[in-house]
Amino acid sequence: MRKEFVVMRIDAAPDGAPYVLVTLSLAKDMSEGNQPSNPSAPNIMGFSNMDDMMKNLNKMIAGGGMGMMGGGAPGTTSIKLDMHEYKQLGLSVGDKVNLDISKAEALGV
Repeated sequence: MRKEFVVMRIDAAPDGAPYVLVTLSLAKDMSEGNQPSNPSAPNIMGFSNMDDMMKNLNKMIAGGGMGMMGGGAPGTTSIKLDMHEYKQLGLSVGDKVNLDISKAEALGV
């Protein structure tokens, strides 16, 4: 199966390791004007006291309030590329890319 995506964002590894996270959105979603919410937009939640913050911490993390920990923006796919792969591909935001997905054949036991 082949799917066409558009590169939405490219992030350095959060732990400083030599890889990048590439966030993709389906090209057909982009052409239809159904653009996903901007994953780089700040997600700010206000709290009046420490108890409210602790109660809503799970919502903030699940909603992407702490970067990629929440799984990214809805409607996007993220892949991890090592620096060699990233430099070889020469990706930049806005590029169209194709992903080929196939099931590995199990041989033997």
